[in-house]
Amino acid sequence: MPRAHRCLLPNHVWHLTHRCHNRQFLLAEPATRCRWVHWLGEARREYGLCVLDYMVTCSHIHLLTHCGPDRSVIERSMQLIEGRVAQEYNETHGRCGAFWSDRYHGTAVDPKTRLFDCMAYIDLNMVRAGVVANPGDWEHCGYAELQSPPARYRLIDRPQLLALADMGDEEFRACHRDAIAQRMAENVREAQWTESVAVGGEEFVDSIRAKLGYRTANTRGVEPSADEAGVYVLREERVEYVADDGVPESGRAENKAIEIELTL
Repeated sequence: MPRAHRCLLPNHVWHLTHRCHNRQFLLAEPATRCRWVHWLGEARREYGLCVLDYMVTCSHIHLLTHCGPDRSVIERSMQLIEGRVAQEYNETHGRCGAFWSDRYHGTAVDPKTRLFDCMAYIDLNMVRAGVVANPGDWEHCGYAELQSPPARYRLIDRPQLLALADMGDEEFRACHRDAIAQRMAENVREAQWTESVAVGGEEFVDSIRAKLGYRTANTRGVEPSADEAGVYVLREERVEYVADDGVPESGRAENKAIEIELTL
């Protein structure tokens, strides 16, 4: 079975995505999404996970993080978060078996040119799904904290985020809002953020390919993005995932109506 890419290079920004097993809506209950956010906070406290943004939908999660010198921080954090969420859910629902798909996917993000675009993509997940009208209406994501940081119990590493953006707080919030507004007007899926090894300027993407070295043997090389002019991506050759029930992923249509019904 093919496995999702997660060769995480240190000292880079990574967009991580992970789906529930067989695309099930195992995160449909608000309580389960709350537990994911809770364990995200525990990973931040216990391992020093750097959280830049996040989103918990009914069937998958997004996490934008900065990988420091020790990339095991992300690996241990994801093991903690996803292991505990799966254990609690299975115990509560009398369920056994896999909660998550095989492994999470990592995409390197160019912080100089694509940071706000990636954050907007993450924050607008449930808007694109038609569940909410505005990103602030979805509780289990980082949008509210990014725009109105609470005095206590923060999850997002704001100093690191401002350093990466090379901006002050007010300018950062304005750029974040502008990116959200632009993406809402365009209303495109932008598959580059979940199907690529790296996204950014040509020089940045080429440097990621060089650093990964032998691990990019199955990539298609650096190529212009089909989603946006002036953006380059590094993609792996697509090998279709076949679920345990024998149904190819391409043949498993997502049912937006079910997601909306389970969310409300």
